[in-house]
Amino acid sequence: MANLLFRVLACALLVPGMVLAQQPSGATGTGAAAAHPDLSGIWSYAIDRAPAALKKDVNGTVTVLKIDQSARYGNTASIRGVLASTAKPSYKPELQSKLKDLFDHESKTDPVFYCGKPGVPRIGPPRKIVQLPNEMIFLYEDISGDPYRVIPTDGRPHRANANPSHYGDSVGRWERDVFVVDARNFVEDTWFGEDGYFHTDALRVTERIWKDGDNLVWQAIVDDPNVLTTPWIMPARLTRPSTEPLEESPKCVETDGNKLLNNDHHLQR
Repeated sequence: MANLLFRVLACALLVPGMVLAQQPSGATGTGAAAAHPDLSGIWSYAIDRAPAALKKDVNGTVTVLKIDQSARYGNTASIRGVLASTAKPSYKPELQSKLKDLFDHESKTDPVFYCGKPGVPRIGPPRKIVQLPNEMIFLYEDISGDPYRVIPTDGRPHRANANPSHYGDSVGRWERDVFVVDARNFVEDTWFGEDGYFHTDALRVTERIWKDGDNLVWQAIVDDPNVLTTPWIMPARLTRPSTEPLEESPKCVETDGNKLLNNDHHLQR
C-alpha cells in the first residue's frame, strides 16, 4: 500500500511538469522573448544622403549599382505605430545663428565630409540585424567605416563607466511588438542629422523598430534639452528586405574638402 501511494504521488508531481514543458514558449515568463517578432535579416540601405549610385571597378570591369532610396523618401504616414513627426528639429532661439552658420558652410563644417562618423540617429536604420535571446546586433555600411552596435535586451542598465562614443551606449527593451533602443553617452562632435544638427553630451536618442508585413519600420526621437526646445520626432523610414550582402566599405580618404571654394551641400555632390 505504501509503495502504491508513493507511485501515485510521484505521478501527481510529474504530470504538471510535463504539461508545462509542452506549452508554447511564449506562454511562460522565461519564454516570453520567443513571442516577439524576429527582426533578423538584411535590410535596404537607407542612410541619410546616400549617393545616387555606387561605382565598382574590379579588374577593369566597371559596374554602377543604383541605390533604392525609397526607404528614405517613401510615405510612412499610414503605417501602424508611426508617431507624428516634424521635418526639422526645433532649436532654441539663441542657437539659431549657430545652426544657420553650420548649414550655410556645410561642406566645411560637417565632420562627415572629412571621414567623421555619422553617429546616431544619422546612421539610420541598420543594414543587418542579428536577433539573439539576450541581445540585438546592428550592422551598418558607411564610408567612414562599418560600425556595429551590440544592444543588450536582458534588462541590464546603461554602463556606469562607459566612455562617450559616436554611437553611444545602448540598451534595448520590447514594448509589445516594438523594439525600443535607448542610446545615450555620446561624444559631441557629430551631427544627429543633416543641415548642421549639432548637439551636446546631453543627447539621448530613442529608436523604435518594428515589422510592417515583411518590411521594417524605423523611427527615432532625439532629445537634447541643452539645444532643443522639445524632443524631435523624426519621420519614420520603411526599409524593405534585401538580398544584397553587406560589403566592407573602402577606406575613407578625404583630399578635396580643404580645396572647396564654394559652399556646396550634400545633395550637390
